[in-house]
Amino acid sequence: MAGVQSDDALLDAILGDGTPLTTTRTSGEGPAGSLPVDDTTLREAPSGHLFGMTQNAGMGWRASEIGRDPYLILSTQGGLRAEDGRPLALGMHTGHWELDKLVRTAAETLAAEGGLPFSVMCSDPCDGRTQGTTGMFDSLPYRNDASMTMRRLVRSLPNRRGLLGIATCDKGLPAMMMALAGSRDLPGVIVPGGVTLPARGAEDTAKVQTIGARYAHGLIDLQHAAAMGCRACGSPGGGCQFLGTAATSQVIAEALGIALPHTALAPSGEPVWLDMARRAALALVRLVKAGTPMSAILTRHALENALVVHAAFGGSTNLMLHVPAIAHAAGLAPPTVADWTAANRATPRLVDALPNGPRHHPTVQVFMAGGVPEVMLHLRDMGLLHLDAPTVSGRSVGDNLAWWETSDARRIARERLRELDGIDPANVIMGPDAARAAGLTSALVFPVGNLAPDGSVIKATSIDPSVVDDDNVYRHTGPARVFASEHEAIVAIKRKGEGAVIAGDVVVLAGCGPAGTGMEETYQLTSALKYLPWGKHVPVLTDARFSGVSTGACIGHVGPEALAGGPIGRLRDGDLVRIEIDRNNLQGRIDFIGSDADQPLSRDEAAAVLAARPIHPAIAPHPKLPNDTRLWAALQEASGGTWGGCVYDVDAIVETLRAGREALARQRGEHVAD
Repeated sequence: MAGVQSDDALLDAILGDGTPLTTTRTSGEGPAGSLPVDDTTLREAPSGHLFGMTQNAGMGWRASEIGRDPYLILSTQGGLRAEDGRPLALGMHTGHWELDKLVRTAAETLAAEGGLPFSVMCSDPCDGRTQGTTGMFDSLPYRNDASMTMRRLVRSLPNRRGLLGIATCDKGLPAMMMALAGSRDLPGVIVPGGVTLPARGAEDTAKVQTIGARYAHGLIDLQHAAAMGCRACGSPGGGCQFLGTAATSQVIAEALGIALPHTALAPSGEPVWLDMARRAALALVRLVKAGTPMSAILTRHALENALVVHAAFGGSTNLMLHVPAIAHAAGLAPPTVADWTAANRATPRLVDALPNGPRHHPTVQVFMAGGVPEVMLHLRDMGLLHLDAPTVSGRSVGDNLAWWETSDARRIARERLRELDGIDPANVIMGPDAARAAGLTSALVFPVGNLAPDGSVIKATSIDPSVVDDDNVYRHTGPARVFASEHEAIVAIKRKGEGAVIAGDVVVLAGCGPAGTGMEETYQLTSALKYLPWGKHVPVLTDARFSGVSTGACIGHVGPEALAGGPIGRLRDGDLVRIEIDRNNLQGRIDFIGSDADQPLSRDEAAAVLAARPIHPAIAPHPKLPNDTRLWAALQEASGGTWGGCVYDVDAIVETLRAGREALARQRGEHVAD
C-alpha cells in the first residue's frame, strides 16, 4: 500500500540523517538599529523594561518604534492554520479556530495607530467535545484556571497600556471577561468571536449532538447520522448556532458595555466580523488616551443592564455562574437569586432563537435582525435600562442606542436578513406586545422545595408547550429514577425494555455537583430526551448543570448538592417527586411526597422521611475526578458555592483555612494563639 513504510524505514525517518545540520548556524547578525533609550531610562527604568526592549528587537520589531505604547491582545486562539486556511493542527472547537484573523486585524490597527501590539493566547476546551466523558469534569473549573492565567499574563507585561480580549465560547469568554474585569485599573475591550453559519440542508449544532440517541431508538438510519454529523457547520469558525452559553456570554459582554454595539453573534469569517476587531482596537486606543479604566465601565448599572438583557434574550442558565463571577472580579456585589428573579419578572422575553422558539432562529439571524442593540431599543422604550451607563465606545448606553436607531448598519443588516432568508426582523426580535402575542414568556424560574432547600434553576421557556397546562403552569408527579452518573442515565434513556426510562419517570441525577464531578454539564441527557417522541414527558432533576441549549423540564443547580448533604441525594427509585413550575409568576417547587400516590405526605412529613435516610449508596465522588477539580470544588465551596458563581474569594478561603487550622490544633490539644 502506498505510503506505508517498514518499521526500519520509519525508525530511520524518526531518527533523521543529519542533513539539516549541514546548514545550521551557530551565530547570527542580530537586529539592526539602536534601542530608543536615554540616560534617565538607563538609570531609572526597571531592568525588565530594558530587557523587554531587547526581546522586542530580537523578535524583529523595528528598533526605532520599540518605545511605542504597548497594547496586549489576549485571545483564546486554538489550532494552527496554514496561510491558505488549511488545518495544520486542529483546535478543540470552531469557536477559537479563526480567532487569529481577529488578532491580526486588531494588531495591524493598533500598530497603525502608533501602538506596539503584543499577542498571547490561553486557549479553551469544548463542552460539546467532552459531553459524556470525564473531560467534562474539567470544564467549569477550567474557567477559573483560565481567568487566573489570563490575569497573570496581563500582569506579566508590566507596561501595557490597554487590553484587548478576543474570545468566543463557553468557558473562554467568561474567563476573558473575568480577566478584564479583574484588571480594573486598565482600559479594556472585549471582541466576541462570533458564531458559525448554519449549513444549508443540515441539522444545527445542537440537534446533531443527538444522533446517537435517535439512532438507538430507530428514528434515523446510519446514513443520515453520518451525513448530518459531517455537515452541521456552515463555516469553519465561530461558536454554535444556538443561544447557548457561548452566544449568551457574547450578548452579556455587549450588555455590560465592555464590547462595542452590535458585535455579539457576528458571523465568523465574514467582513463585518473582521471589521469589529478593527473598530474595537480603535476604541481601545481612545480609552487609553482618555484614561478610562475597566472599573469606569463595569459598574452596578452595567450589571443591572446585563440581567435585563439576559432576560430579554432568554439566555443560558450557565450565566448564573458566570455573571456573579464577573461581578466578583470587578469588585461588585454579585447578583442574587432575588436580583435574577426581579429582572425576569420585569422583562419580557423578546427574542425568538434556538433553543427557545417558537420558530428557533439561529444566532446569525438574531445578529442580522439587529442583535443586542435592537433588543436594547425595546428595553429602553420600556424604561428598563440605565441609559447613563458608560461603554467602551466612549459613549453611554443611551447615546449608543440613539446612534443605532438611525444607523446605516441597522438598516443594512435588517434588509439583508429579508433579502437572504426571507425573514422579517420583527419576527426574530419583537416588541413586548408582539412577544406576548407570539407566546414568548420569561425564561428563568428558581424552584425551591424539600428537594432543593437552597434553590435550583430551570429555563421555563424550554419546557415543551404541549405539556404545560392552560394556566401556563407545568405540573408533573412521577416516580424517581435515580442515577449516580450521567453514563448510567443515558444508557437507561437509550435502552428499550426492562430498566429503560419511560414516559412519566423523573430522571434524578445526583452526586454530579462540584464535589462529585466538577458540576458537569449534562446536555447529553436533555438533548436525547428532546428528540425522542416521549422525552417531553420525562423531567430531569440534578445537582449538575445544563448546556445553554438544553430543552425540556430540566431543573439543575439543585442545592445543597447531594455530596454536601442535599436531600436530592437521599431519593430512591420509585419515590414520588412533584414538580410545579408557574411560567407566569416565575415561581416553582420540587418536592418529595412519599412513595404512595394515593396517600401523599405533606412537604414537612416528606422532608422528615428524607432527613432520616442515609445518602444513596451509589452516590460518591466520581473515581476519575481529578485532584485539580477536587481542589477547585473545595475552594469555590468556601467562597459561596455555585450560587456565588463558583469563584475564589481569597479572603473567605484564608479565613476558612485559618479556622480549620485552629480547630485541628485544639483537637490535638495544641496551643492556639489569640
